[in-house]
Amino acid sequence: MNPTDFSPSVFPHSIYVSITSFSNHVSKTRLFTSLQWLPFFPHLHNRRMAFFRRFSSVGLLLLLLLLLLLEHPASATATTNHRHSTIQKLDTPLIFREAQAFRNGETCASDNSTIHVAMTLDANYLRGTMAAVFSILQHSTCPESVVFHFLWVRHEPEVLSSIKTTFPYLNFKVYGFDTTRIRGLISKSIRQALDQPLNYARIYLADILPQEVKRLIYLDSDLVMVDDVSKLWGVDLKGKVLAAPEYCHANLTNYFTEAFWLCPELSRTFEGRKPCYFNTGVMVLDVEKWRQGNYSQRVEEWMVVQKQKRIYHLGSLPPFLLVLAGNIEPIEHRWNQHGLGGDNIEGKCRGLHPGPISLLHWSGKGKPWLRLDSRKPCNVDHLWAPYDLYRSSKHSFEE
Repeated sequence: MNPTDFSPSVFPHSIYVSITSFSNHVSKTRLFTSLQWLPFFPHLHNRRMAFFRRFSSVGLLLLLLLLLLLEHPASATATTNHRHSTIQKLDTPLIFREAQAFRNGETCASDNSTIHVAMTLDANYLRGTMAAVFSILQHSTCPESVVFHFLWVRHEPEVLSSIKTTFPYLNFKVYGFDTTRIRGLISKSIRQALDQPLNYARIYLADILPQEVKRLIYLDSDLVMVDDVSKLWGVDLKGKVLAAPEYCHANLTNYFTEAFWLCPELSRTFEGRKPCYFNTGVMVLDVEKWRQGNYSQRVEEWMVVQKQKRIYHLGSLPPFLLVLAGNIEPIEHRWNQHGLGGDNIEGKCRGLHPGPISLLHWSGKGKPWLRLDSRKPCNVDHLWAPYDLYRSSKHSFEE
């Protein structure tokens, strides 16, 4: 048997070439000399050739593996280095294009009301935050009347610098969120991102923001607004503490565990209400009523129960539902076209819901900037791309 016995009719071309090359490369070592004497001993020849045929496929795989290790030792190192460089890129500050200055329209002169918008600020979601801010300003009739209130868990100079250089005219304030108040209350959920302390900052907006802020829009960082924010600001709360789109077709049972529903005391929580699911990524809050009603503590109390009995699986949403579901002012669904990031496990693509759209929200595991960069975007991700100010983004529109 010699190297020419490995026929391409039996093996794939790539393997055949590699084995042939390898065999020629080591011919001086007489790799197959141990088989040359077999024809002179028929009884040994037949037995050993049967044995050889039985394990030939394993041998070929071993030979191919040895070939890769001998001839391409640098490939593993290169892969390792590439992985390290990819990780290092996460620590590299993102560079954004400067957004054009947005000025108030003529109709804003007689209206001096300020629109307060609160968002969290995190380096990992900064690209989403930038797109969200840009979309709000671009579609606002009175962009100079919008004040942004950003919450972060630590001072990050690079993040602050990015905001100032990207939006030189932006009216904003930054507040520190003390995580010591929340860390002992966070329970592990189905997705790690939902367990981050900053995800719970929305509970304490009324405690963190200045007393002069009476009304507030809270927005997640994975959304873009395609309508005038003043329309959302102007919704009538009708005496309620919170307004948001309600989704009464959703099965609220799925948001809580069996332990919750089997406990007579806990299962009576929604008695006297008609609870419906609402997404906490888009909310209009009466901050004064929130303070007066001590809602932060009421949400915290359910988080304590969760630590003891495990009554839900998600992060900060279920305690909001336990306190407020059935007691909010519902607004049009157009203000939260949510779920575009898919579910919380796989993040599969989803289409748009029928009806008018004022806000697109990539709640769920999939984020548009990550899917676009991976060159595996969902169709809806292309609706986010025009607002992406990341400097090296090839999919974003130029000014």
